[in-house]
Order: sequence, then structure tokens, then C-alpha cells
Amino acid sequence: MPSIELRARQSLALTPRLQQSVRLLQLSALDFQQELRTALDTNPFLEYDSSETEDVALADPDSGEEASALPAANSLAPAEPDGVPAESAAGNSLESPAQDDVPADFSGDYGSRNSTRQNGDGDGSDPAEWARSQPTLREQLHDALRLYRLDDHDRAVARFIIEALDEDGYLRQSLADLAASVDIEPALTEEELLVALRLVQSLDRPGLGARSLSECLVLQIDALPADTPGREVARQLAAHHLERLARREQAELQKQLGCSAEELRVACALVRKLDPKPGNCYGRAEDNYVVPDVIVRQVRNKWVVSINPAVQPRARIHRMYAQLFAESAGASHSPLAQQLQEARWLIRNAQQRFDTIQRVAECIVAHQKAFFQYGEIALKPMVLRDVADELGLHESTISRATGNKYMATPRGIFEFKHFFPRELGTESGGTCSAAAVRALLKEMIAAENTRDPLSDVTLAKMLADQGVLVARRTVAKYRHLMKVPPAELRRQF
Repeated sequence: MPSIELRARQSLALTPRLQQSVRLLQLSALDFQQELRTALDTNPFLEYDSSETEDVALADPDSGEEASALPAANSLAPAEPDGVPAESAAGNSLESPAQDDVPADFSGDYGSRNSTRQNGDGDGSDPAEWARSQPTLREQLHDALRLYRLDDHDRAVARFIIEALDEDGYLRQSLADLAASVDIEPALTEEELLVALRLVQSLDRPGLGARSLSECLVLQIDALPADTPGREVARQLAAHHLERLARREQAELQKQLGCSAEELRVACALVRKLDPKPGNCYGRAEDNYVVPDVIVRQVRNKWVVSINPAVQPRARIHRMYAQLFAESAGASHSPLAQQLQEARWLIRNAQQRFDTIQRVAECIVAHQKAFFQYGEIALKPMVLRDVADELGLHESTISRATGNKYMATPRGIFEFKHFFPRELGTESGGTCSAAAVRALLKEMIAAENTRDPLSDVTLAKMLADQGVLVARRTVAKYRHLMKVPPAELRRQF
């Protein structure tokens, strides 16, 4: 028979506020900014704070006691007590005020600075110098085209050819298709497009604007001095015998070209030095999407970590709306009460997010000081548990705080995960990081004889001579991660 039974049991559940805190922590900088923008657009109790106030008084909504002003990333103000905003309009700002140990030349967005340097540091203290953007292929060609005196029609045709190039610098469409795709008067002819193409091919690097790999290589060979050894044979190779060259049909190539083995060797070496994708030497727009969460700089011989001001959208509780809502009758039962509570949670969780990221970043910098001085070869083995134990946080929290987070350093922009290399054993019983081993391999390969490149077995033996014990397959894996071809493909005749 059906019966009713009452049982008591314990279970762990995440409150909505804790769920939001966990979700915000694992977001990237761009996703977090989008989250705050969405909240500003949908929650009437949040407003954008355009004030430049640097010292703000915070209030704790739970205790009703005022808190002291917090510096930098800690300035993400919690909500005010009893649902009423603090007297200061900037009291709940997500803005980062200045701090004593952060250089004063930061203002606004990452990469910008005041005209006067106030920290007295040496060269390299401007973060914009660490991540300079290169001009794209089309920007470079358009700039070069401005130096030519052309009428409006010819200049427009040349610009049309530039825009038709792909990222590798090739013109993949035929001239006939290009002429048919443009609806202008008078109609373009293939001869006009060919003249414009020849102009574009001469604007910058040889090989740009080629319609095939063969033409790209021929353009580069034609740009070499006339007395370059093997130039004529290399031109014939690039123009007519690339497939045989790829199959290494040496005897057949000698027969077709009517040259000696030595002349063929010199020509093959010349062809292999050419760039099959000249457009890759320019900047690309999609490479600039990474926004660093923290900035690491050396100030007075000390490494200082600060939150990037550009990733902190300014938001605060709307003072007037919150006060009117608190004074209204039946405010606690209104649907708007939930939105006010969500606004409080968002500001407090945003503060906690930046606090956690900065603490983790400071711990990473403290463990990896040698990296900032000497580079990849000085990276020490480190795991998430090391940071979790030092900060007193759970390992899963450290994982969320390091996922999709980036650090701007004088050596470039790195993901937080980059500073957690795997541990490898050494002959002396010590340890070294996998990143240091990759740096050693890169140095060995850079110094090898190109006519007799080092094999994976030889590289493993050379590492063993330096006390690093790794297997051949490990060397092959690291070489593949560095995008270095095997020895037989690195050999130059």
C-alpha cells in the first residue's frame, strides 16, 4: 500500500550567488566585459560610472558597517546597507583607482599612457611596446600605393587588386572573373587588371600578387641580383619543374635542365630559401583578440602585478533608483527586489573575481621570477596544487582563475597556464620543466648544421649529456609542438 515516509539527509547545494561567482571567475576578460554590459543594459539598478574618483568608501550590505577604501582591483564596491546607496556616487564603482605600488603612467585602456613618465623606470616599461601591432598586408600595400602618381581610375583598379589578395598574398581569382565581378563604367578589361597586378607585385615584398606558387617563386628569383649563384637554373626549376623537385628526381632534373649536379644542388638550395607564402610576414587582424587580465611590470627592481584597467567596466548601483525603491511601500515583495539583489551580487562577485585573479597572478610571478629575468629556459615546474596550497583555495578555484586568463609581461603576453609546465626528471635526481626542455631543444636546433641536422635520437642524447633524461618520442613530441620539421626535412643541400 502507498505510504508516506519522512527521511532526513544532508546535501551540498550552490546558492545562486555562489553559482554566479563561480561562473564569473571562469569567464575570459572579453566574456566578463560582455556579461557586465548585458547587466548594465537589463538591470535598472545598475548604471555606468564615468567618474574619475580614485578613493571610494565601501559599505558592507550584510553587516551595515563601513569598510575602508580598497586599492586597485579591490575597489569593486559591494552594495550599500539596507538597499540604500552610499552617499558617494562612486561608492560602488567597478573602476580601479590608483595604488601606491603601481606605476602612475597607466590610464584608461591597456597600452595607453600619459605623456609624462612618472615611475622613472628604464626601457621596456611601456606595455604598448610589448604588443605592438604590425600592419596587415592590405594596409602595407595601400600605404605603398600612395607613393605613386596615378589617376583616380588606375588607383581604384590597383586598390581593387589589393583587396582581392588572400592572407597568403596570392591572387586566387582569374583576371576574367575579377573583371566580370566589377560593375563600373567603363567596364574593366583583363589588360587593365594585368597592368594593375604588375604594379601591385612591385609595391612591397617580391612574390605578392602571384597567381600560383610557381609565379610567386619566379617573382622572388627575378628580384635577386643577376650574379646570384644558381639564379637561372633556379628560375627554370620554379617555372617548370616544381613537381620533379618535390619528388627529388635529381637525375631527371639534370637531364631536363642540362646542368651539372653541383649547379643543380646550388639551384635547389636557392629555391628552398624562398618564401612560398609572402603574405604571412604581415600582421593579421585576428591576432589581436587577446586582452590581458593582469599586467606585470618591474618597478624599482620589484615585479609588480596589477589588474588591467581595460578589463574593468565601470558600474555601480543607481543611487536614485535604489533610494526610491527602498522608500516605496511593499518594496520587499516587489519583483524589482530580485533585480536589486542581483545587482548587489554582481558587484560583489566581480570584486571577488578580480581579487582572486590578482592573488593567483602574484603567486605565479613569485614562483616564476627567474622566467621574467632569463626567459623560457628558466621556467620551473609548477602545478595548480602549489598555488592552491599557498593561497588556501581549492584546486578547482585555481583552475577557473587560470583558464582563459592572460598576463602581459615584458617578454610578451602569456596565458596563465603557460606558467604551469610539466615536471621532468634529471640525472642528478632534480627536476626541470618541460618548457625549459623545449627551450633547450630550440637552441640546439637553431645551432645545428643545416647540411647534417640533428635527429631526435641525437637531440635526446645531447639533452642527456646536460643531465635531462627524456625519451626520443618525447623529443619528437616537443619538436612537433614547436612546429619544427624532422631532420630529413630540415636538411639543405
